[in-house]
Amino acid sequence: MKLHDLRPNEGSKKQRKRVGRGISAGQGKTAGRGTKGQGARSGGGKGIYFEGGQLPLARRLPYKRGFTNIHKVYYKPVNLKSLAEFEFDGVEITPEVMSAVGLIKKPTDPVVVLGDGDLTVALNVKAHRFSASAKEKIEAAGGTIEVLPLS
Repeated sequence: MKLHDLRPNEGSKKQRKRVGRGISAGQGKTAGRGTKGQGARSGGGKGIYFEGGQLPLARRLPYKRGFTNIHKVYYKPVNLKSLAEFEFDGVEITPEVMSAVGLIKKPTDPVVVLGDGDLTVALNVKAHRFSASAKEKIEAAGGTIEVLPLS
């Protein structure tokens, strides 16, 4: 097969309808616009907002206030009870490790470590944020924390 052999599938490409090109073309004279009236005129017809005098849908819905902060960081939470499953002292726990064991989906996601649960082993935890209770419990167990920069 060569480049010049490539063809689109049969029937996948339709020619556009050329209206107003004489009666033999099938769409001559009124060009599919019917006879007379607003819709037959150039630029005629109502806008999409107009619903025949009925209150438009956009005005019937409740008014939404506020805004969406496009700079908000959505952290993936990981609790200490999940980290307690690492049974060896001095294990380094990074977002890559958390992703590998299934605590978070992607290693690129920002991670926050929360203090739910107890820790008995000394772990070296690296995350983007720590709650005060998590920080306290990790250091009380003899572990260390490292705050990673948001990328």
